[in-house]
Amino acid sequence: MNIKKFTFNPVSVNAVVVWDETLECVIIDPACFYPHEEQQLKAFIETNHLKPVRLLNTHGHFDHLMGNGFVEKTWGLKSEIHQEDNYLVEQAGGQSLMFGIPMPKPPVAGRFIEDGDVLTFGNSTLKVIFVPGHSPGSVAFYSEADKLLIGGDILFFGSVGRTDLPGGNHEQLISGILEKLMVLPPEVTVYCGHGPETNIGAEKMNNPFLN
Repeated sequence: MNIKKFTFNPVSVNAVVVWDETLECVIIDPACFYPHEEQQLKAFIETNHLKPVRLLNTHGHFDHLMGNGFVEKTWGLKSEIHQEDNYLVEQAGGQSLMFGIPMPKPPVAGRFIEDGDVLTFGNSTLKVIFVPGHSPGSVAFYSEADKLLIGGDILFFGSVGRTDLPGGNHEQLISGILEKLMVLPPEVTVYCGHGPETNIGAEKMNNPFLN
């Protein structure tokens, strides 16, 4: 599995594209906000002859949804998100105004994903791991074969997701990280929703929120 990270929009969200040898790809949290960001995403996909087949969201906060409309319009994909965050999708336009970043209302979700779902594309799979706390429906996407976790805003390099937004729960987040993510192999690379990558082993050893 191959992965490409883009950092988009005024909140510096990490959007990722993952693909394999079939050239089928999945777009996760397409956070492009400015026209040049939309063109950057499109140019990468077209230049590498990729075929987008899924649009996934780690959670429903507005900054991670900003590119959903562009992806739907360009490749005809409906987003897949956990049902507990569907209300955040519906409220994203208002939520963005609270942060002074007006955005169009994102399109409605096309499918709700659940803990343990195995999402396929090409010859590859991503397993859905439900870890609420940052938002009620936060999920991570895990490739056991490639030791890769796209974790959204659940876990960061030396930190964890904020829980002071509506629907956040710090105790729930920490217990979910410990029970569901820290049990993964230490060499698993974590692509975070903001900031640099990390790995499970480093966070297990050094993350002050988990020790």
